[in-house]
Amino acid sequence: MKRKINLYLPHIVFAMLFFVFADSKIGFAAAAWQEEWERLLRAAKSEGKLTLIGPLGADRRDALSQAFQSKYGIAVEYHPDAGAGIFPRLNAERKAGLYLWDVLISGTSTALDALIPNKFLDPLEPTLILPEVKESKYWRGGALEFLDPGHQTLIMTLMYRGTVYVNSNLANPREFTSHKDLLDLKWKGKIVADDPRKSGTGQGTFLFFYRHPQLGADFIRSLSRQDITFAKNYAQEVDMLGQGRFPVGIGLSDSMIEERTKRGVPIAILDPRLLKEGAPLTPASGPLCLVNRAPHPNAAKLYINWLLSKEAQTVLAQTTGYISNRVDVPTDHAPAWKIPQPDSIKIYDAAAKEMNQKLVPLLHEIFGR
Repeated sequence: MKRKINLYLPHIVFAMLFFVFADSKIGFAAAAWQEEWERLLRAAKSEGKLTLIGPLGADRRDALSQAFQSKYGIAVEYHPDAGAGIFPRLNAERKAGLYLWDVLISGTSTALDALIPNKFLDPLEPTLILPEVKESKYWRGGALEFLDPGHQTLIMTLMYRGTVYVNSNLANPREFTSHKDLLDLKWKGKIVADDPRKSGTGQGTFLFFYRHPQLGADFIRSLSRQDITFAKNYAQEVDMLGQGRFPVGIGLSDSMIEERTKRGVPIAILDPRLLKEGAPLTPASGPLCLVNRAPHPNAAKLYINWLLSKEAQTVLAQTTGYISNRVDVPTDHAPAWKIPQPDSIKIYDAAAKEMNQKLVPLLHEIFGR
């Protein structure tokens, strides 16, 4: 018996040492990120300020700034700007030697077509500290979703966007089971759309048509023969539909329609689950970016970690109606049809961007310039 114990003793000792060593490694890793986090907190509070360019709308401004200010005592200077206005602003400031901004949340086209090529951004991955932000298990698809190879643009929110809308006094939403139902001659001359020849929701919708294997260029050509009316802007398009001048709309602004319906305007967004081809998947808030030569680099790093946490993503989702890319953030605040599903057609990734470069000349050929 004693001899058997002596034979097993080395194995027992090895196992004990292994578990002690493994436990110490885990403890060291935990201590390492916590120490880094504490250093960052002190440095960020010393800077005392964060400058942020974000999307339009008071609800978005509040969701992206107020909770951070309350939690850390760091003031947030928030400048709302649409995607198209961000690059000209930063470019003019930099030519004047001004580096005023730390973080921005922009449109995907602005980031990919202007900010990255002009070297205005820094990689985001080196700023990430919190395990709940870095670990892949917390994110849809099992990973943080970066738009570019340099990991300078990060998708925080995703959701389906509407493609077809009806004035519910003039058309029954259940008349449509496919986008091809738009080709019915009874809708000829009765469709208003956001102009797909310019950047915006209309172009995104037509990119979805173009990229979809069951629709494509032939569908767009057929749709053009329906004598579609293009309005001047989102507000005019939605009003023309809501006032009954047109029974059907294509590629309009979901957020504007949702705001109108709260006031009793009779507009319905067609549930893409009832349409054979589904709907496009799009970033709701636009990608998160770190501006290089940021005046408050530690506050920026702190903010990015906070914004990607479950706490902040929950605030953002509940305030704006967006669907977080985090899997642990509830989605019961949004209509079920907006929640992303696997294998969706994206209208924002590199492949979509490449296809869009082919789409725009086609649209000019079909609809004129």
